[in-house]
Amino acid sequence: MHPEVVSEEPGDCPKCGMALEPTSPAAPQTRAEWTCPMHPEIVRDEPGECPICGMALEPKQVSAEDEANPELEDMTRRFKVSVVLAPIVMVLAMGHLIPGFDMDALIPHGVRVWLEMALSTPVVLWCGWPFFVRAWRSLKGWNPNMFTLIGLGVGVAYLYSLVATLLPGIFPPSFRDANGQVAVYYEAAAVIVALVLLGQVMELRARSSTNAAIKALLGLAPKTARRIDDNGDEADVPLDQVQVGDHLRVRPGEKVPVDGTVLEGSSSVDESMISGEPVPVEKSAGSDVIGATINGTGSLVIEAKRVGQETLLSQIVQMVAEASRSRAPIQNLVDVVAAYFVPSVVLAAVVTFIVWGVWGPEPAMAYALINAVAVLIIACPCALGLATPMSIMVASGKGASVGVLFKNAESIQTLRDVDTLIVDKTGTLTEGRPRLQDVVALEGFNEDDILQAAATLERGSEHPLAEAIVDGAESRGVTLTTYSGFESITGKGVKGQVNGQDVALGNRALMEQLGIVSDDLAERAESLRAEGKTAMFVAVGGRPAGLVAVADPIKETTPEAIKSLHREGIRIVMLTGDSATTAKAVAGKLGIDDVMAEVLPEQKAEKVKSLQAEGRFVAMAGDGINDAPALAQAQVGIAMGTGADVAMESAGITLVKGDLLGIVRARHLSRMTMNNIKQNLFFAFIYNGIGVPVAAGILYPVFGVLLSPMIAAAAMSFSSVSVVGNALRLRRARI
Repeated sequence: MHPEVVSEEPGDCPKCGMALEPTSPAAPQTRAEWTCPMHPEIVRDEPGECPICGMALEPKQVSAEDEANPELEDMTRRFKVSVVLAPIVMVLAMGHLIPGFDMDALIPHGVRVWLEMALSTPVVLWCGWPFFVRAWRSLKGWNPNMFTLIGLGVGVAYLYSLVATLLPGIFPPSFRDANGQVAVYYEAAAVIVALVLLGQVMELRARSSTNAAIKALLGLAPKTARRIDDNGDEADVPLDQVQVGDHLRVRPGEKVPVDGTVLEGSSSVDESMISGEPVPVEKSAGSDVIGATINGTGSLVIEAKRVGQETLLSQIVQMVAEASRSRAPIQNLVDVVAAYFVPSVVLAAVVTFIVWGVWGPEPAMAYALINAVAVLIIACPCALGLATPMSIMVASGKGASVGVLFKNAESIQTLRDVDTLIVDKTGTLTEGRPRLQDVVALEGFNEDDILQAAATLERGSEHPLAEAIVDGAESRGVTLTTYSGFESITGKGVKGQVNGQDVALGNRALMEQLGIVSDDLAERAESLRAEGKTAMFVAVGGRPAGLVAVADPIKETTPEAIKSLHREGIRIVMLTGDSATTAKAVAGKLGIDDVMAEVLPEQKAEKVKSLQAEGRFVAMAGDGINDAPALAQAQVGIAMGTGADVAMESAGITLVKGDLLGIVRARHLSRMTMNNIKQNLFFAFIYNGIGVPVAAGILYPVFGVLLSPMIAAAAMSFSSVSVVGNALRLRRARI
């Protein structure tokens, strides 16, 4: 009321006492949070390392911009230093193995040892410092992880070499070679650090690309919108300034800025970024449009309906981000194994040291030390921990690109096990936009009177069939009047007063409840249902008046989807509130296996339970509010993206386009993802199953082969990168 009063803080106006309001719409404030890609339960207010696995935390909110990655930058700097110094240390230590090269003549052994110490110290203590910090934290919190093993392996090799350089006289003969010298392993410590840093750099780069799908989605949104003011003037404004109710111009070739409804114009809109379907969709006045889709050759004026975080694109991004951070049930097995894995590896290293120290060749203790270090390094469980989360992250983004949104990782894993699919009829098998087909009048009534009474009463209902009757009446030129006393009777129909007369519209159960029965009308209704139409009785003044019949066209993609699901071995059950005759007519056209008809909304979840009691693994697909309990009850709930928000909240999977072909795609992706995870776990387990015994020296008695700690470090880094690379193959998969 007093715009001259401005305050930097909220409070009351000193003149009128009213609460002060913001001078401009405030952008929603979101608190930045970081989480671990392997342990999503770890959430922090600032960057850092995961206390469980030691990996760098990542921001929960993905930005379309290429953000700086401090962890990658830091590891890259350390790697660049290590890759310069570590090879020099390796040449100094192992140059004598080069044929025809006399290292001792060039640099005496004593001098070389001090050079190795001088060059390896910055590599170990600066380049490898993050590994020691994370190793210490893991031991302090008793969460042993890959960095525990790296820290122990590098630390033991370096400290042993340091003591051997500074105090060689304290070592007994078992540590000395034939020349009486104590071997040092600076090259092992330095090269291990360099190789682990290389693995970390490659892994961090690969991990950042797992968010590519989300970044691509975010990048689809336009930066500005062309707003039309009350005077009809147009101006481009930043997208975050668009408010609900604004009128926006979408010119040919431009992106639709926000979700809205077309007010003027007609055009074809490319919605492939949302639905995965390449065919443009025709839009005209009254049509809904989705933000970030691409307008064709026509010009549109739209009214903004959902902006900011409420747009479909924003919701998709949020759902994909949450799904990529969720845990699949198979991860629980991995966690159990990992909990025992690191202590087992440390025990294996100790046993290796003892066996080589007691029974190994001279210098026995030197062999014992180097083989124990090799065991610690090669057994790092990073690949094991990455196997599941990386595949889930990539699969979530891949699904979004083809119109399949997974709410969590559990849905990705369980969908492949489904053997029974329950489908709601209206909006799932059919378009969900019924149309008036027939009007039947009994003697004493005419079609227009019946249609006027039915349509007038149905104006008070939000049911899709009601909308079809109203639209049908208007298209036939029937004038609607006023109604009163409207009452909706769940699962049966509606009743009220029109033009001073009692009017009832619904199924036979409603007519029987009201004591109104007509055998002739019932026979006519049954014949209409046999044609796949939904027939509703109309009663006026307490006596039967006629019928109105509505049909909901089957979606074009439904027959193909049903055939594909049958090829997958899935039993398909239709669950509908329609009459048995209508439901069976539709089921017969589509080849559906079983029908549960005349089911009340509250009974749908019970029907799901009954199938589960038979040992069926059930998926439920629906789009309405009344489907929500059944979607939550099923092992996998599948919501049509064209339906109610509460259905999408209750479901584990949302199909953006809202057709059953999305289920086929989702199931293929589920199977491919689980195969990918199993491949990753196989690589990780078989790698450690073979690597640890070889590093311990099991091949030495027969072949005289030992695994250098440097080779172990290279193999360990390669295993982690190979797991991430295998997960990234899902991005190129054809589903």
